[in-house]
Amino acid sequence: MGNKFIDGIALTIAIIGAVNWGLIGFFDFNLVATIFGSMTWLSRIIYALVGVCGLYLVCFYMRLDNSATEA
Repeated sequence: MGNKFIDGIALTIAIIGAVNWGLIGFFDFNLVATIFGSMTWLSRIIYALVGVCGLYLVCFYMRLDNSATEA
């Protein structure tokens, strides 16, 4: 359960970050900055979490590749 739970949380946070970047790209609207303020300590924590989850998901893809070759 441990890895699936962490994988799910990391994927959810990365999706939230991707949606935010999509809003910035298409509409020049930063949802995180709108909700939490522009570069406040809370918004910086959210940006850092998105970055950490993105790095974690690189390892997630490596595990997926390993499980595909084992099957």
